[in-house]
Amino acid sequence: MSLEEIKSRIQTAENSAGRTPDAVQLIAVSKVQPNARVEAVLNEGHRCFGENRVQEALGKWPDFAQRFSGLDLHLIGPLQTNKARQAMELFQSIHTLDRPKLAKTLARLAQELGQCPDLFIQVNTGAEPQKAGILPADTDDFISECRALDLPLKGLMCIPPVAEDAAEHFTLLAEMAARNGLSGLSMGMSGDFETAIAHGATHVRVGSAIFGARAYGQEG
Repeated sequence: MSLEEIKSRIQTAENSAGRTPDAVQLIAVSKVQPNARVEAVLNEGHRCFGENRVQEALGKWPDFAQRFSGLDLHLIGPLQTNKARQAMELFQSIHTLDRPKLAKTLARLAQELGQCPDLFIQVNTGAEPQKAGILPADTDDFISECRALDLPLKGLMCIPPVAEDAAEHFTLLAEMAARNGLSGLSMGMSGDFETAIAHGATHVRVGSAIFGARAYGQEG
């Protein structure tokens, strides 16, 4: 499926949900994609991309940044604290703030660097033991902790359980964001982004539908 087809589907979903045009930002998930595929999408004019690992992104995007202006890079995979400085210097947004230790590390680095990417708190809406993220019952308190650290919270992110109705998880995330005054909702991937848009998504993470199948991975 082409980039333009995905953008058209996003626009249709926005219209169907009564959303304003361009209310939803498309993050093209380029993790583990060959550089040639990524460059083809760049040549189409798209500039917003998502990566899963800091090291992989460092091997890809500095070169592209020399040739393509206006890049908007989003870290959508887990962030180790020892990679936090590199992440903050490379990405414009981090979608996987998922624990107090990471929040404190980002706050310290923000003071040192004088800047910080936009941050999304990852919420484990399905309370899945194998999945990262703040549990729904702990999310309000964690938001307060992050605000006390002066972190620039943009919103919340979730990845619903595969075997469950994604709409219920999108609704839960939207409710948590609204009661905490957060406008950003990073939710929806290749198989369910239209449902996510109907439930208020501001950022959708679409990979395989744009680039084709990857060798591995769940995001996108």
